[in-house]
Amino acid sequence: MLNVIFFGGLVLYFISMFLQFAGMVFRKEAWSRIAWFLFLGGFALETVYLIARGVAAHRLPLSNQFEFAAAFSWAIGALLVFCYYKLHIEWMQAVGIAAAFLILSYAALQPREITDLMPALRSSWFGFHIGSAAISYAGFMLAGGVGVRYILISRKNKNDKTLVQMDFFIYRLIALGLLMLTITIVTGAIWAEEAWSSFWTWDPKEVWALITWIIYAVYLHLRINRKRRGEFLAWYAIGAVPVVLFTFIGVNTLIPGLHSYGALETIRHLM
Repeated sequence: MLNVIFFGGLVLYFISMFLQFAGMVFRKEAWSRIAWFLFLGGFALETVYLIARGVAAHRLPLSNQFEFAAAFSWAIGALLVFCYYKLHIEWMQAVGIAAAFLILSYAALQPREITDLMPALRSSWFGFHIGSAAISYAGFMLAGGVGVRYILISRKNKNDKTLVQMDFFIYRLIALGLLMLTITIVTGAIWAEEAWSSFWTWDPKEVWALITWIIYAVYLHLRINRKRRGEFLAWYAIGAVPVVLFTFIGVNTLIPGLHSYGALETIRHLM
């Protein structure tokens, strides 16, 4: 049943993404409206799936690459829903739906078995540390997506009134992402001291999280102190996304460390 709910949400995301882009290309607003409601259906299924998985596992569903990817996708969806209904921003639909679908598709490629949480991860910091990381990555991912939309629209019409709004919203998303990444790093340091008696071990995940933090801190410096705006910062937001994805995927799969899930599984078997 869990698999049916998961893949049902994934299929709805795909159909929604297809209809959304088709509606943009052929200028069919009705298609875009249908796409949005399909996305909401997919988001609801993903929410039900994560809750049901957490109940089945007797813990927060955030302990491995699959669960984090699903939470990452859900966080993108949650930000998108918030922006649509609270801030009345509709132009984020295309990039947000596509991002949620792509991350959930990556999750679908990962092992989905439910495992017990290893003792080192049983901490009150678990949800704060990993949950804030998922929200942080979602903010950065959406900022890059809005950056793509900014570039495309500015090439057609540099006087488009939505450009100013998009530029500001990229800034807000990155500010949110950096705040949540700061929480991720701080709670991770406290948790590491409890688990491994060291606040910082220069583990690859820690290093790349710090690199990501510095890159986005530079963005805020350029915007706030250097007063940079527009296309340059849109390209900056786009160019920073591969760093986020490498921190999320590359480090866990390519560089062994205490945070890589392969290493955690090895530790699990040794205990």
